Formats: sequence, structure tokens, C-alpha cells
Amino acid sequence: MKIQKKSITRLFAITLSIAAVSSESFARDNIQVVGSSTVYPFTTVIAEEFGNNTKYRTPIIESTGTGGGMKLFCSGVGTNYPDLSNASRTIKKSELAKCKKNKVTPVEIKIGYDGIVLANAISGKSYALTKQEIFLALAAEIPSKDTSKLIANPHKKWSDINNKLPSIKIAVYGPPPTSGTRDAFVELVMEGPCKDLNAFKNTYANSKTRKKKCHILRNDGHFIEAGENDNLIVQKLKNNSEAFGIFGFSFLEENRHVVKSVKINNTFPTFENIVNGSYPISRPLFIYYKKENLNIVPGVKEFIQEIISENTLGGEGYLMQRGLIPLTDLELKKVRDKITKTL
Repeated sequence: MKIQKKSITRLFAITLSIAAVSSESFARDNIQVVGSSTVYPFTTVIAEEFGNNTKYRTPIIESTGTGGGMKLFCSGVGTNYPDLSNASRTIKKSELAKCKKNKVTPVEIKIGYDGIVLANAISGKSYALTKQEIFLALAAEIPSKDTSKLIANPHKKWSDINNKLPSIKIAVYGPPPTSGTRDAFVELVMEGPCKDLNAFKNTYANSKTRKKKCHILRNDGHFIEAGENDNLIVQKLKNNSEAFGIFGFSFLEENRHVVKSVKINNTFPTFENIVNGSYPISRPLFIYYKKENLNIVPGVKEFIQEIISENTLGGEGYLMQRGLIPLTDLELKKVRDKITKTL
């Protein structure tokens, strides 16, 4: 009788062990995507197409910001971690190091281009600004009047920067430091007018340190972090016609009935101006997938094939209809050739 009880107990333990392994192997059947709020609308459309036209469930897409997404993505392999991460910049060295430490192999898919816009409510004044004026409005530190040293940004109104601009309080809503849009904005807008200024060169002789200092935005209430939700920024602009917001061109396109763009360096952000390179604040967009999860979660390979398909990223693809600036034919071929080899 004791032997029988032991046998039953042992059999029960083995059954539980097998069940646990099975549970881990099939813990979820939804693909999980995190990351950039800018890329989020595009990946959401791909997910809907994929869910509607294949045997697989619609992937779950979360907007966590590029930095937040990479943190989750690089944390490990398996069903407890996201399969893909949207990014509005390339992966950083520190993020690659974290991925490597956790045995994650990220594979980059360049999906197209986007512009970063400064926009205000349709009911507000129309503006034409230069990168230098934006820098003088948003930088934490700027040169003193005699340009000999750096001082805390004293500018309260746009007219303090240029007397031809309106006497209106500087108020700009933008993304947090975890956002790829924030990273691209400080690099493409703030860095150029800043890095060669004598006051910065004299104060920060090391070029890498100077670059970091050029990227620091003021925190005295004139630049306001509004989180990763671009809808919240648009709502803020609707309620304050004198404020501005920073977000991606595709989001501007979706909200043309509410907001309008600022002309920067004498150029408006348009599809054509971003494609031909005349608009000065544009950047590539990416989706990263985890090589190790290709055979762990059902449908990951097929979802990646949907991402790189002609129907998705091609010149007449459905993402272009949503505001994505497409890759050239040659770029798209290179992307497909590279990705196909990894699948």
C-alpha cells in the first residue's frame, strides 16, 4: 500500500513537472510588441492586418517609449519578455550590452522615415522659427550676452529671443528622456546651434561632454514633459493656443484638423520635403525583433514577413497611406535580403 502511494505521488509530481514545462512552452500565443510611441500607430496597423488575414491572433502593441521598450526587450528571452520593440532611433550601445548580457540577439528592421514637428493649435498664431531660435528657447543653458560664459536660460517669452516674434510665454510640451523622439529632437535641433558656441567650448572642452550638455532641456516650466502619449500633447494644445508640442510627422497628419506645424529653417514638414531631405528634422524609424523568440511564440516569423512585405512597406503599401515616409526600392530590397537570412 505504501509503495502504491509513493508511486502515485511520484507520478503526480512528474505530471506536474510536465505540465509546468508545457505551460512555459505555450505560456502565450499573442506576439508582444513594446516601444516607441511614434512607431506605435504603424505597428498597430500591421498587427490588425496580420490578425485579420492569418490564422494567428492579433499581436499586442504597447506604447512605452523607445528607451522603455528597449529596457523590457533586452531583459531576457522567452515568453516573459517582449518579442519585438519599436524604436524611433537606433539601439544604443548600453542597450546592446544589456541584450548581450541577457543572451538576446536583436535584429533591426528599418521601416521608413518620419519628421519631427513643432506644432501649435490651428487657432494659434503661425510661426516660422530657426533651429537657433528653438535652441535659445529650450536649452537649459545659453551663452551670456557677451558670449563669454554660460548662464541659466533667462528667456521667458518668444520675443526675448527675437523681437519680431510674438510677446507670448515660451511653453513647449514634449516627450520624456526615454523617448526616441526626444533623442532625435535634441540631436537634430539642439546640437547643431550649440556645439560650436564659444561659451560651450570654453566651459566643456571635451567634445563628448559638450554634446551631452547641448542636449539638456530646461526644467523651469517652459519645456514641459508630457509623457509618451502624443494624444495628451494634442489635448494640451487644444486647451492652450499659445503652447507648442513636439511629436512625429505622422501624428501631425492624423491631427491636421486640430494642429498646424511651425515652419523651421524656412521649410514646412511635408511628405515631399521629408523625402527630398529639405526639411531639417527627419529621422529613420525601426522595429527590432528578438532572434531567440522566433520559434518560441507562434507567428513571430510570419509577423516579421508581414512587416517587410511589399504590401506593408512598399511605395504603395498601406503604411504609406498612414503617413510613413517609405524606403527607396533599393533600401527596401536590402532590408528584405538581410531579414530573410535570419528567419
